[in-house]
Amino acid sequence: MPRFAEVTRTHKADGSIVTAADLSMQKRVADALNQSWPEYGFLGEEMPHDQQQQVWDEGASGVWCLDPLDGTSNFASGIPFFSVALALFINQQPVLGLVYDPVREECFSAEKGVGAWLNGNRLTSDVPSLPLKRAIGVVDFKRLTKQLGRSLGESPPYGSQRNFGSSALEWCWLAADRFHVYVHGGQKLWDYAAGSLILAEAGGHALTLNGETVACGRFSSRSVVAALDEELFKEWRGWLEQFPDETGSV
Repeated sequence: MPRFAEVTRTHKADGSIVTAADLSMQKRVADALNQSWPEYGFLGEEMPHDQQQQVWDEGASGVWCLDPLDGTSNFASGIPFFSVALALFINQQPVLGLVYDPVREECFSAEKGVGAWLNGNRLTSDVPSLPLKRAIGVVDFKRLTKQLGRSLGESPPYGSQRNFGSSALEWCWLAADRFHVYVHGGQKLWDYAAGSLILAEAGGHALTLNGETVACGRFSSRSVVAALDEELFKEWRGWLEQFPDETGSV
């Protein structure tokens, strides 16, 4: 937090920002995890891709997956919406998830088959249902193709739209019923690992645009269609199915 909005930034090969906060958080968390659970591998966002792939391929018995600072652009610009996201994979499936928002001091967590919590209070899908036309949607337009993006912009099926800039935290806010439907054209493993488990354990629903499970056991980018309420999820997916070119992509 002392680096918030006052940190030097550089750019990675893909154009995304990395800061000293990303790197120092990754080292600190990796060291702590290795000290307590040396039997598990460690995969961090800021590791070289080849090393990430190797850890994933060799880590069926257990791998920690960390995004040390999800929402780096927000953090570096002084926008108070970012998080730390950590998940434990066993047999390449997430079994523990944790997303921490240091600005609000909110800790979202989940254990597979047990439940999801926000600061110790259980998250559930027992929320009032509402139609898609009244829903708040979170949409990452830049990762959608032009046809879907144009339709969402010109004739949105929901009531209003947001995009916050931290994928891991967006999953959690959906699980907490702070917005209602979600679509993202492509998230990395560390973007969806913890959050997808938190939403699922809260009773929510998520698939890729072509109907696959998001956390599918592969080290790959995945699209996301999600909602907390089951009926709203069906309505949201039904609207998106108007775009066959979209639903053909992972």
